Amino acid sequence: MKPKHIFIALAVALIVWFIYDSFSQPGVNDLEGDFKEVAFYRNENNTGPVIRVYAVTVNDTLWQQMQDYGNFMPHTKYGNTKVYFFLEGSPAPDVLEPGNENFAARFQEFAVARYEKDAMGQITFVPYPYR
Repeated sequence: MKPKHIFIALAVALIVWFIYDSFSQPGVNDLEGDFKEVAFYRNENNTGPVIRVYAVTVNDTLWQQMQDYGNFMPHTKYGNTKVYFFLEGSPAPDVLEPGNENFAARFQEFAVARYEKDAMGQITFVPYPYR
């Protein structure tokens, strides 16, 4: 076999490996808990900090899975991403707003956890006391 053919075979093998690796990355669908996004807010500011807020239902209080879900959510440098978790079947907001209070106060008691990634990339995951 000529060196040229060996080089081509190695290049093809690398390309196949890169493609396979790209399409086999873990994602939200691989998590336990049957996560469903029920509300989403994103500000329209593309030149400054991008603010994203999600309300998500989950079928059990799987704390590590919730934190992993938050880690999968998009985050922009100097932006802020928040994910509020609610148990499936309990009331959850369908409208979210910017600011410190992201949804109506009547839903506060039903939130089971909050994930936040701030402007500096610091992650905060707070499981709320079970009610």
